[in-house]
Order: sequence, then structure tokens, then C-alpha cells
Amino acid sequence: MSIGAMIGDILRSLFKKPATQRYPYERYPTPDRLRGKLFYDPTKCTGCQLCIKDCPSDAIELIVLDKVNKRFVMRYNIDRCTYCAQCVQNCRFDCLSMSNEQYEMAALQRQPFEVFYGRDEDVQFLLERATREDPEAQPCQPPA
Repeated sequence: MSIGAMIGDILRSLFKKPATQRYPYERYPTPDRLRGKLFYDPTKCTGCQLCIKDCPSDAIELIVLDKVNKRFVMRYNIDRCTYCAQCVQNCRFDCLSMSNEQYEMAALQRQPFEVFYGRDEDVQFLLERATREDPEAQPCQPPA
């Protein structure tokens, strides 16, 4: 490539509009089929655990408190998830879904990457039981 051609490219580039967007300040609308954070509806869950069996990254754990009364707590490890939506596709009862709005999940510490889903009283019971069994462990708090 000759110097003259390079100078021509440089001068054309100086007067063009930037191709990138100023991301935190300017946002494009998210696509409808974007796979973001996983959400769980405990009222529809039957405890079949198909979502756990089909998760390739072991990001989901279903803790059974009382199967007869359908009391389940789902532990979702966001940092392990590959966002493949395999769990959502295989859930027969539509209790799992992926958000297309919540996809920005960066954090400085590991603690917010462990999310507990379920009824509030069931999650609280599980966290209290975990702290009673191991007083040194610091389980993370459920999302607010």
C-alpha cells in the first residue's frame, strides 16, 4: 500500500461520523429474543428437575423443602450460566424464563452472582438453616 493511499484513508476517516455508540449514555433497544437473566416462578414448579438435568454448566440447583406442598427454592449461579436457555426450553410447566431486559450483570464481588428464587418465607428459612448449620459460612442475600 502506498503512502498516498494511506493518507487518503486517514483524511477520509477524520471527517466521518464514528461507527460506535457511546454505550452507557446511548442505548439501543434490546432484541426480543435476547437471553439475559433467568427468572423462576415457584408457583408453577412441580419439582421435576428437568431444568437441572439439562443445564450444561450446572448453574441451577433446586432445593426441595417440602415436595408435597410444592415448597422449592432455586439457587441460580449467574457466573456459571452460559445463557443457552436449555432449561427454559425443557421446562414443561413454563416456570422458567429469560429476561431480555436484564443482561447487564457485572459486579466486583462474587456474592451477587448467587441468586435464590422461591417464596420469600422459603428462601428465608433456607438461609437461616444454612447459617445455623455452618456459622462460618456467609450465604448471600436474596435479590431485593
